Amino acid sequence: MLFLLLSGLTACAVKQLSPRYAVATGPVPVLNTSDFRSVFGGSDGITLAVDQCGQLRSLEFIALPGTAFRIEGICSDFHIPVYRVTSDDYPYPATTGYYVDSRMVRTTDSYPAPRERTLPNPESIISQLVSAVGTPYQWGSNLRQGVPEMLALYPPADNQTLEKETQETWTLQGLDCSGLLYEATAGWTPRNTSELVGYGSPLPIAGLDVDQIVQSVMPLDLIVWKGHVMIILDRQRLIESRLDCQGTAGGVTIRDLREALLQLIAVRVPLNEYESHNPAAPQGFVIRRWHPTVSSAAETRPESKTKAQKTRHD
Repeated sequence: MLFLLLSGLTACAVKQLSPRYAVATGPVPVLNTSDFRSVFGGSDGITLAVDQCGQLRSLEFIALPGTAFRIEGICSDFHIPVYRVTSDDYPYPATTGYYVDSRMVRTTDSYPAPRERTLPNPESIISQLVSAVGTPYQWGSNLRQGVPEMLALYPPADNQTLEKETQETWTLQGLDCSGLLYEATAGWTPRNTSELVGYGSPLPIAGLDVDQIVQSVMPLDLIVWKGHVMIILDRQRLIESRLDCQGTAGGVTIRDLREALLQLIAVRVPLNEYESHNPAAPQGFVIRRWHPTVSSAAETRPESKTKAQKTRHD
């Protein structure tokens, strides 16, 4: 696979429009660059703009069908109009802007209804998570099958046949860490770890050892810090999607919960609340309980809260 520096991507002159909106007609890749052709094909028509680990860092996320966008401007420097957009489904600051291919959305002059969202039950989420085992890691992707239409929208030069790995990246197949959760919850949970660190309710784990933490968690609790999230399946296992540049241990895997916590505590401190704003604070992680069914079940266990509080002072 060939590599390009993302800094070399072409920017466009964005023309302001009167207020208009767009709705995703299918899965829509949202990029942080307007130059889609440089990402999918490059100057020779067969090169992907990937980093040294083979990741498309220009991909922010894949908007699910029905996602509503506000069109902030249009890039007409390219053969296909590209919209600069914002969306409540991805409420994160952008220095370069977020962009979608105009062919993948329908436009409207009236504000569209938000994407319909239904939170699956815990059993369905866990089943979906486990079924993703073996899926490769793909930066920015939250649909394991990716977007196959990318090959038709941005065909390789001279219809060349791509190597399997290149074709999978071209079509955005795979899942990143928060994308694994986003897919399993049908787009209910926040898309980035920067929001997941404060999502739901905190589990009081400061000062606890590994065994005490294991006894405190419940299925679907999130072990998270800004940069990575792991999802607890039960008190024996967790699941995650990891980036491994060597290509030997990446992708969606199930790990032993206690072993993973032992490795994590060796480099990060368990915290009750994430404190990234304080540069003097230790590098830490939090555990967040977010599914309402699981939270309700935990509250009905008479020993759960008192035991966690007691062990913190032993």
